[in-house]
Amino acid sequence: MVHSARRLLALVGLAVTHGVLAAPADDIKALIEKGDARGAYAIGKQNPGEFGNPAFDFYFGVAAIDSGNAGEGVLALERYVTNFPDNLEARLELARGYFVIGEDTRAREEFDAVRKANPPPSVVANIDRYLDALRARESAFKTTTGAFLEFGVGYDSNINGGVSSAGVNLPVFGLVTVVPSGVKLGSSFMQLTGAANVAHPVAPGVSVFGSISGDLKKNERDGFDQGSYGVAGGLSYLQEKNLFRGTLSYGQLDVDNDRYRSVAGVTGEWLRQVDEFQGVSGLVQYAEFDYTGANSVRDSRLYGVGAGYRRGFVQSWSPQIALNVNYSKEENRRGRDDLGRDIWLARASVGATPAPKWAVSAGATYQYSDYSESDPLFLTTRRDTYYGVDATASYAFTRNFSMRGEVLVSKNHSNIELFEYRRNLFAVKARYDFK
Repeated sequence: MVHSARRLLALVGLAVTHGVLAAPADDIKALIEKGDARGAYAIGKQNPGEFGNPAFDFYFGVAAIDSGNAGEGVLALERYVTNFPDNLEARLELARGYFVIGEDTRAREEFDAVRKANPPPSVVANIDRYLDALRARESAFKTTTGAFLEFGVGYDSNINGGVSSAGVNLPVFGLVTVVPSGVKLGSSFMQLTGAANVAHPVAPGVSVFGSISGDLKKNERDGFDQGSYGVAGGLSYLQEKNLFRGTLSYGQLDVDNDRYRSVAGVTGEWLRQVDEFQGVSGLVQYAEFDYTGANSVRDSRLYGVGAGYRRGFVQSWSPQIALNVNYSKEENRRGRDDLGRDIWLARASVGATPAPKWAVSAGATYQYSDYSESDPLFLTTRRDTYYGVDATASYAFTRNFSMRGEVLVSKNHSNIELFEYRRNLFAVKARYDFK
């Protein structure tokens, strides 16, 4: 969410009416343009006698916000705006500073003031991103709601998770031929997704929330249509930089209009905003899986713990990175310990905003599954390793309507060849957010 000063300066396209700049202001400006906000801030701190000089205040304010010292930046920009109240560039930077330090009401006032001045569409797009983030924060003290509908088309190279070829070499049995339904099937598809949520504060820092969601996927090939539906609700507690959240959830997966599996779970989360650019998180979870028909032998319970780290950077494209690790233990509830497993998962992702209406992201996922006992048919303990690489690119036509392209390339490797597969997925989706 944090955008570099250089990006904002370029987008607004308004000249700062400073007159001739003093040398320290020149030095700070040069370092900001190079993306060295910390160096620019350091120079500013070495020249306290320049505070009150409008040119110095402007560039020092920008440098302070971008280097994680937003409080000082806001004070400097407030002094500047007092002298030049019509400078939209400075007011936009000040709004950003208010946003960072949590002065949401004042941030909204400044963003709205700049927006009403009819700046270029690219600037409006940036402001809308901040306004959406402010709206999300409001759930701490006022009732908020949201919903979206999404329609997409795409191609899935392996809708049934089948092996690449019919001939596989299996423990005990040697070379065997897999029935056609077990060999990978590719298919184009249409997909419709929707969700709605509400959050309502019940005490200072305490909110209750709930959500519903649904997803329908219609494949060109018969027999593999899927529908998933879910409800969730819980309680959140915000205490300074810490957010605690507990969630109860229930979800169901249908295959060809018949229930295949349901999942009921409870999750506890902790999120901490370390500073303006960094956050850490942790979670614990418990879930029960219930299957139908012949698959009921797979009924299980799952225990999990996880941790995450995210960081934003103040430079071109405003990149953000996220790292997550998770350990889960799945225990079979039908006496089939060979279907229980330990699961280790790691994911890394990066997102960026190359232009005001564009957003791109890419990620990589690794998962290792170590099953608890030897498979009774193959007399071998199964071990799987999953690799996945994904990427998305989205374009916001308006604040509410956007389109997104998605790509997933994945492979599951197993020491039992029957469970190996490759899967590639490509999709284009249109989304409308009600907000």
